[in-house]
Amino acid sequence: MRVTMVGTGYVGLVSGACFSEFGHSVICVDKDASKIEALRRGEIPIFEPGLDKLVAENVAAGRLSFSTELADSVRGADAVFIAVGTPSRRGDGHADLTYVYAAAEEIALALDNYAVVVTKSTVPVGTGAEVERRIRALRPDLAFDVASNPEFLREGSAIEDFRRPDRVVVGTESDKARAVMRQLYRPLFLLETPFVFTSRETSELIKYAANAFLATKITFINEMADLCEKVGGDVQDVARGIGLDGRIGKKFLHAGPGFGGSCFPKDTLALVRTARDAGSPSRIVESVVAVNDARKIAMADRVIAAAGGDLAGKTVGVLGVTFKPNTDDMRDAPSLDILPRLIAAGATVRAYDPEGMKAAAALIPGVTWVTGAYDTMADADVLVIITEWNQFRALDLSRMKRLMKVPVVVDLRNIYRPDEMAEAGFSYHSIGRAPVQAH
Repeated sequence: MRVTMVGTGYVGLVSGACFSEFGHSVICVDKDASKIEALRRGEIPIFEPGLDKLVAENVAAGRLSFSTELADSVRGADAVFIAVGTPSRRGDGHADLTYVYAAAEEIALALDNYAVVVTKSTVPVGTGAEVERRIRALRPDLAFDVASNPEFLREGSAIEDFRRPDRVVVGTESDKARAVMRQLYRPLFLLETPFVFTSRETSELIKYAANAFLATKITFINEMADLCEKVGGDVQDVARGIGLDGRIGKKFLHAGPGFGGSCFPKDTLALVRTARDAGSPSRIVESVVAVNDARKIAMADRVIAAAGGDLAGKTVGVLGVTFKPNTDDMRDAPSLDILPRLIAAGATVRAYDPEGMKAAAALIPGVTWVTGAYDTMADADVLVIITEWNQFRALDLSRMKRLMKVPVVVDLRNIYRPDEMAEAGFSYHSIGRAPVQAH
């Protein structure tokens, strides 16, 4: 089948490459000429494990190409995916659909045959209907359908998520569109992947509901972590104890500095706005948004307290600044709230991240960026672990202690054992567990 993917951001590029791996002929379109030229040279604009190899193989096989010309790319397509950005709109938190509607109108003017126009971007309920209305207004005689096909890709494991998803959700009332979508995802039918065929509105809501529920699990365990610290509990044991219950599940029960990234903050806020506008406010999701925002800010206070209540003239080492490991994504990362507050408190901040430093440097002024994990620790008064990259999980504790001026570690991801850190001579502060002092 012929597929056009409008947008070469995270979702568009990964989805386009994976569809080409399925054997379809895919053109990825973007207005950014420099990005398209870079992709043609094999330069991938985002860090996603395995994506560079996947793109290169399918370009070489002739199944994947890149273009700035939307009209030429759309003609003859069986399916046209809209995978453009839907950032939170300034002022009201609604998803900004400017790019979605602009793409839909361009597609309408270019289509020359029946095609399914598919919203892959995360969009509020009713967007598919508005996309259809706009296309119909421009081309009343055009044969087309509009479907919703939300993505559920996790940054850092997106390729595997596309190839072996938990489920595929398709929203359409058209039998013809359903047949096209079945053919596009045929390899997954052979793997007996669960498919949910439903209405467009339901499909659009499924995406928001899924992300809001996962964000709620994260926020819940973070609040339990705070309670554990007050009453002498261990949040990791609490998480294990409840996660073994099949009705709850163990995923997304890892206490930390709050959720970030490209999806959860934006999507929870958009769901809150959608629910309010519909006259059915979601009080739980509203609380999740408020608690998470406050939590990220409070993490800086934990660091200051661990350093004796005053950071003036002190050095803070920071390990990891991206919102999660295996990505270079800085969107709504907790470090964006934590590091500026440490600097404002008078600290010199030395930070390292395996992939995110280039993006972070433009967002967090005043940080000294270094070339390795141990470089952050030289004469440091406190070391903070913000992102749990694998290379931070087995550091040489003896070397760390020799490098640091004061052996204080604030582990916001709980990747070390308190007894191990105390035995190694550290004052160790983690999340939802009692702090320990050096033996």
